[in-house]
Amino acid sequence: MSEIVLKLENLDPRDLFGENNVKLKLLREAFPDVQFTSRGHQLKLKGDKKQTQKAKSKFEMMVKMLRQEQELSTQSVVELLNGHEPAHDYIASDQATIVHGRNGRAIKARTLNQRRLVEAVEKNDIVFAVGPAGTGKTYTAVALAVRALKNRWVKKIILTRPAVEAGESLGFLPGDLKEKIDPYLRPLYDALDDMIPFDKLEQFMSTRIIEVAPLAFMRGRTLDHAFIILDEAQNSTVTQLKMFLTRLGPSAKCIVTGDLSQIDLPRSQRSGLRHSIDILSSLRGISTVYLTKEDVVRHRLVKEIIHAYDISQKQMIEEE
Repeated sequence: MSEIVLKLENLDPRDLFGENNVKLKLLREAFPDVQFTSRGHQLKLKGDKKQTQKAKSKFEMMVKMLRQEQELSTQSVVELLNGHEPAHDYIASDQATIVHGRNGRAIKARTLNQRRLVEAVEKNDIVFAVGPAGTGKTYTAVALAVRALKNRWVKKIILTRPAVEAGESLGFLPGDLKEKIDPYLRPLYDALDDMIPFDKLEQFMSTRIIEVAPLAFMRGRTLDHAFIILDEAQNSTVTQLKMFLTRLGPSAKCIVTGDLSQIDLPRSQRSGLRHSIDILSSLRGISTVYLTKEDVVRHRLVKEIIHAYDISQKQMIEEE
């Protein structure tokens, strides 16, 4: 039997244990043979020596993550207790910070593949970022674009998406053209809202320093001195993606994101993203980064949902 008393120095126990001790409950569930007693700024662990030491190690990692990132989400604790310590230790470094967003919050590459995406963009002018929903492709790309604008590496940011979603047609949606298009572009606006103060963002949008527009609006333009993001590129046709990539000027930087498991094009049309990766990835200055369900940073269930759909899709292919 072992007993360890841990002190929380310069930390608010509510930040560490969460509302209603939800994160402390996760610790208790992970180590059922260890008794946890929380009093003020102290936590006492009592139980089998080996299990108590393991619990102590996890708790100390929670404290380290909270100190380094100024926040500790329930999802982070779940991942930590599931054995993802090296990844968190890696991403908690200052080197992982991409840009500081609203209220000075550090926006970081939170997984190893997100960090690989950052490194690929630093070394290449065109990067394809491919992976399932929730892996931070778009958010990381927008953070990199905002960093480039803040550092004056580029003069403007252009964010674009193909206006194709789940078989819906723009013509059947209510409102004028802007009102029809805005719902497709909302995830890009949401990411910008997280990183740039509202007044400054409005100014950038009105002066077209930041431009958010459908992919079709890129035709005939030359995009230079700009950081350009094509999001949801799996829903662009081969012709559309060729058109987009040939718009790039000599001083442009481009990220193309997409999820090849969520193609909403008609069956008769091939995804431009898949085609481009097949024929362009070997070219110098172009790189492809693959993110997986292990990079999911949304609700813990998203990772399990993706896994379940992957299994279902494999079974359907085998049955065919």
